[in-house]
Amino acid sequence: MKIIDSINQNTQFISLEFFPPKTREDWPAFFQTVERLTILKPLFASVTYGAGGSTNVDTLEIVTRIQQEYNLETMAHLTCLGSSTEDVTRFLDDLAAAGVSNVLALRGDLPQDGSVSAPLPSPLQYASDLVGLIRSSFPAKGIAVAAYPETHPEATSPEADLTALKLKLDNGADFAITQLFFDNNLYHAFVKRARAAGITKPIIPGILPVVSLKVIKRIVSLCGASIPAEFLAELEQADQNGGAAAVQKVGVAHARRQTQELLDDGVPGVHIYTLNRAEVVFGLVENLKLK
Repeated sequence: MKIIDSINQNTQFISLEFFPPKTREDWPAFFQTVERLTILKPLFASVTYGAGGSTNVDTLEIVTRIQQEYNLETMAHLTCLGSSTEDVTRFLDDLAAAGVSNVLALRGDLPQDGSVSAPLPSPLQYASDLVGLIRSSFPAKGIAVAAYPETHPEATSPEADLTALKLKLDNGADFAITQLFFDNNLYHAFVKRARAAGITKPIIPGILPVVSLKVIKRIVSLCGASIPAEFLAELEQADQNGGAAAVQKVGVAHARRQTQELLDDGVPGVHIYTLNRAEVVFGLVENLKLK
């Protein structure tokens, strides 16, 4: 089933993102986490995919198992940079054979190990190219794309970034999921600008609970997001006074407030970056009220 069809039923939802564990030895614990979180009845669960297809085999197996064993609608991340059209088509064929009907179409980043170098021979240079391929070759597939409330770090301007998002949606994507952000005003301003640019499809906010000060500083440096000064000061004070556990408590509380305020403002749903940590997600959704 296409995820967009469920979104259009006008009932607020939460959805979850997982990433493949680093080693097979970690898989049992990973699937225990998935099983625990099924009690939340997420609208769908997405699974990330490595740049250049580095974890595509794991992604395929994981989304298949989540779909078949835990009865959750799944969405496989799919990156195209560094991949051939044949590789991408083969992965999409495998998803179809497994009964997985949805993908998150991404350009992806160049692997840090230098295994893929630019310029690349593949015609799939941008996420919009990937969306066009999927829509033309797999018309029944549900397609989501990424959006950047604070502008993609490689975009030449916010206007150019919106143009790229519109192209992805015009090429056949059903909806967008945002990059992480920590100030809801950024999301609302972005959606307002997107609507003014002619984008009418749903834009689902993505929420990341902070569990480590060091890790979140690295993440925002890479993705172009920002941490509000007041929130950063609160995290730093927690780190100084109570260490990692205190940082996590502050981070989860902030994410919970963000999520509830977004839901109260009438967003269709919220996509939670789980970090593969059930307790963090349970803390985030505690006492949430969905319409």
